[in-house]
Amino acid sequence: MIFKADLHIHSVLSPCGDLEMSPSAIIAEAKSKGLNIIGISDHNSTRNALVASKIGQKNDVFVLCGAEVTTKEEVHCLCFMPDENTLLEFQNFLDSKYIFFQNDPDKFGYQLVVDEDENIVDQIDTLLINAIDCGIEDLQKKVYELNGIFIPAHVDKPRFSLSSQLVFIPENLKFDALELSKYAEKNNFLQNFSWFSLNRFITSSDAHYIPDIGTVYTELEMETPSFENIRSALKNIKPR
Repeated sequence: MIFKADLHIHSVLSPCGDLEMSPSAIIAEAKSKGLNIIGISDHNSTRNALVASKIGQKNDVFVLCGAEVTTKEEVHCLCFMPDENTLLEFQNFLDSKYIFFQNDPDKFGYQLVVDEDENIVDQIDTLLINAIDCGIEDLQKKVYELNGIFIPAHVDKPRFSLSSQLVFIPENLKFDALELSKYAEKNNFLQNFSWFSLNRFITSSDAHYIPDIGTVYTELEMETPSFENIRSALKNIKPR
């Protein structure tokens, strides 16, 4: 079967995420757009992922739980964990790598942890959009140590991507796929960066606002959504 997946969605935990991006609102919009699988990928934090997963289970939307991590090189990477225990361990790892800078909500936006009923249960003080003290290869190793999924994000973008920060793909870097933004074709990325082209790609919305959810997505083939089936489906995407 073919399942529609948008694996890059920000919630109210991301300072750049709209305050309407609660987990319940995200799931409702995903379902209305016919998405079967989504990824909750807030900046450098997983703290709204589990509640989104619980809401998703009630609405037939499978949620990959993780974060969009900004490495020391300022490359954004999608990192998803297979279960609650590894998600907690990954969050502890991120906590240990933060370089503290006080968030100013008036300047950068609020960073809110919420429950299923949209009640605010915590507000994160450290600014989450900053780079953490971890290079991309060490981050990838940690994700795979936890049996996670690792996807360098929006590799075509002129900021915070493999192409903008490093220009090349490190020889020892492993990943399950590379992500393209919805602008990649318009910008002729794979023609201009031909050395990226022989890889597996997904396309995601990188949604920060409700209407953006599902504006682009990836079709994944599997029997039923599960973490392992999604990992296998990513490996079966044909290179472009």
